[in-house]
Amino acid sequence: MKTILLILLLFYVSQWGKSQILKEMNYKQLEPYLHNYNDTTYVINFWATWCKPCIEELPVFLKLANNLKTKKIKFIFVSLDFPKQIETSLIPFIQKQKIKEQVILLNDTNSNYWIEKVDSSWSGAIPATLIYKGKKKVFREATLTETELLTIINTLKNEKN
Repeated sequence: MKTILLILLLFYVSQWGKSQILKEMNYKQLEPYLHNYNDTTYVINFWATWCKPCIEELPVFLKLANNLKTKKIKFIFVSLDFPKQIETSLIPFIQKQKIKEQVILLNDTNSNYWIEKVDSSWSGAIPATLIYKGKKKVFREATLTETELLTIINTLKNEKN
């Protein structure tokens, strides 16, 4: 019994401070997030803490995520950070930026496979954003302004699928 309690305590301590919104997964696990065919608009941003343009556009995404939280819009941030930097870079960044939306660390080294699965036009550069509702989608491999992102979201929300 003492051994079980000690193991549980060690697990709890090891998890202390980890973001509750951070999930680590491979592309096969991520793929269902890219194909939800319902009445919600999804904004999936591919980024990394080491990418300056990604960090510069992040406040726009966080502002809109907060402003649109009562709408049927879901923001998901897919980090392409290195798994060995979860504790030293990614989690502290999430906490500092107060990111409340879901963050997924894509831990899949076979990028030649999954980049074209996300969008056939994607070269792999970040930031990159997939915005979709039902079967309608828009993909941008660029930094998005608030106006650009809001225009895409509103266009998709108003289209019939």
